Amino acid sequence: MIEIIPAILTSDPQELKDLLIRCEDASVGRVQIDIVDGVFAKNKTIDPSVILNLNLDLNLSLDFHLMVKEPINWIERCVSVGADRIIGQVEMMSNQVEFVGKVTEIGTKVGLAIDLDTPVSNLDSVILTNLDVVLVMSVSAGFGGQKFDEKALDKIKKLDEIRARDDTPFRICDDGGIVLEWIDDSRREGADEVSIGRRLFKGDLKKNVERFQKAAY
Repeated sequence: MIEIIPAILTSDPQELKDLLIRCEDASVGRVQIDIVDGVFAKNKTIDPSVILNLNLDLNLSLDFHLMVKEPINWIERCVSVGADRIIGQVEMMSNQVEFVGKVTEIGTKVGLAIDLDTPVSNLDSVILTNLDVVLVMSVSAGFGGQKFDEKALDKIKKLDEIRARDDTPFRICDDGGIVLEWIDDSRREGADEVSIGRRLFKGDLKKNVERFQKAAY
């Protein structure tokens, strides 16, 4: 069954707290927190360190999706607040091997992400099989509320073909603009999980997660 991961993109610490509590209450298991630094895209979200001040006792696995310049400089901040996976966009990353190596050395799961117009070939083949996850943007990274772009499906398919030769295959996450009509296409091309933002939080979160899971058959 495809995994549905609520994604939170906000600049408001209180909203972050409220949405994390809703995720906990819905027993979703994993949440993605989107971090944008105002350089990678003309948008800016909370800093990961904000979580330390929220006074939460969460039973959630936290993913940090770093849409920032030089994601390697953000690793410690994510680890300090209990990151389970750290996923860095490659477009403003000087060295993918160093980024993956540093996260792995700390003992945290690691992923690389490619933006809507970034080809799979931009991923460093040297460390591709060392990844826990590859995230494929199906909208332009940095903003919510965009429409799904189906050209992401070809990249998911290519990644699925690449990992077929791997003894410990990475997971593939489709992120951005996912609606019920597209989720099964994403699954059929090879996606194991999808990250969904605000539309997942409209109404009953638990029921919305179940609806998306049922649509991917």
